Amino acid sequence: MSKLQEALSTLAPARLQGIRRGIEKESLRATGTGALALTPHPAALGSALTHPHITTDYSESQLELITGVHASVEQCLEELTNVHQFVYRALGDELLWVSSMPCTLPADENIPIGRYGSSNVGRAKSVYRVGLANRYGRRMQTISGIHYNWSLPGVSDPEYFGLIRNFRRHAFLLLYLFGASPAACASFVAGRKHELQTLSPGTVYMPYGTSLRMGRLGYQSEAQASLAVSYNSLEGYAASLHDALTRPYPAYEAIGIVNPGGEYNQLATSLLQIENEFYGTIRPKRVIRPGERPLHALRERGVEYVEVRLMDLDPFVPVGIKAQTLRFLDVFLLHCLLADSPEDTPEEIAALGRNQHRTAAYGRDPALMLERDGREVKLTDWGAEVLAQCAPIAAQLDAVHATSDYSDALRAGQALLATPDMLPSARVLAAMARDHDNGFGAFALAQSRQARDKLLKLPYTGALQQRMEALAHQSVQDQAAVEAADSMPFEHYRQQYISPERLGLGRSAVAPALAAV
Repeated sequence: MSKLQEALSTLAPARLQGIRRGIEKESLRATGTGALALTPHPAALGSALTHPHITTDYSESQLELITGVHASVEQCLEELTNVHQFVYRALGDELLWVSSMPCTLPADENIPIGRYGSSNVGRAKSVYRVGLANRYGRRMQTISGIHYNWSLPGVSDPEYFGLIRNFRRHAFLLLYLFGASPAACASFVAGRKHELQTLSPGTVYMPYGTSLRMGRLGYQSEAQASLAVSYNSLEGYAASLHDALTRPYPAYEAIGIVNPGGEYNQLATSLLQIENEFYGTIRPKRVIRPGERPLHALRERGVEYVEVRLMDLDPFVPVGIKAQTLRFLDVFLLHCLLADSPEDTPEEIAALGRNQHRTAAYGRDPALMLERDGREVKLTDWGAEVLAQCAPIAAQLDAVHATSDYSDALRAGQALLATPDMLPSARVLAAMARDHDNGFGAFALAQSRQARDKLLKLPYTGALQQRMEALAHQSVQDQAAVEAADSMPFEHYRQQYISPERLGLGRSAVAPALAAV
């Protein structure tokens, strides 16, 4: 019996039934012609600051739809669908853009930054986004994706970090199987150095690309490339992050905190303003208490769940992800948890970064080689090995849930590995060529309209509408209460929030007067 099967045999059915999941899904609001909608966050959706299920991500034009925590894949997707149904009824003529790569963008400075009201925490959220604009430009922030939050009962911090190390090793497989962003609107790369080829007027692409979002044009930065964050322990990870959050960074010191006109440029001049600025394919997470920094929560109470951050929106699915994909992720994450997970090294971390970029840009090239333990290995061979090891895990989940859905999801992944023309990234390019004169914008616009029409045709009860309207109304009241409760000047709030003392351990690290940014 292999070590993995041995580990699997120790997992009681009740623990496997205890898997919990939630989804955060980003989408740009677009006009009927496929341009970025420059309108404010729709009032009917409530407060982006305090609504539990509907907020904005980077831009005022970028919705983020959030589910609660669910015991079943179906319940999770049902809630995500219900939130979409409500949102579409509030959007009027606007669409939710179904692609991870953005619609036609205006000049960088005209992309609207998220606004969250006049409270200190609301202002801090906007200033953080101004900081991102000054550090990386606004266009990069308009890329959208799906985050999958996942937990299993009884997993220790070292086990979660073992999962994370293996996830990073095998992340190429998810980019290959589910990457759906091989092309982009030329407005996204205007004036930037890039390796993309022109496919048609206004459209750029990589012929073998899988996920431009996760490649060199996506969430990348030279500053963060200097961070060799290790995932060998919670202590080491926390120390790396602490350093990045407190170390002054000369290029950001040059930007300054406040400009001559008295407006804020960023929250801090450190390499990272706050924890969320660290771009990883997966993050260890812990629900924070009011006034608590995420790093303090992790140090104080350990890892509660992991956040998978590399999934593209599936433009062929109205809500961006389907049940079979979620089941595949469950199997994959269990494999990452149960398989042997040696400690990472700076050399391996660098190689994994190169593997990510190669897969994002050239994943469907049949000859593509990745780096593994200092040797070159074919992507498809390595992927087939991982999928074969997943088979007993899928079978165990099927047994626990009295279904064949998990093995079916795994078999679908194996079929995709063997027939790259069926990959989402290949299907996007094929649909563009077949129906849209190789135009990315025309393809994504047509898919966005189709998604809207499908969602609006689904059954929708008056009770659901009332419940969602009540949530929106409550969120507006909650924002007003936050604003009324403020008692300190914003600059004092900012200094307290970013103070290094609040990143450490102990009760003094929590400031009751502060809300999380």
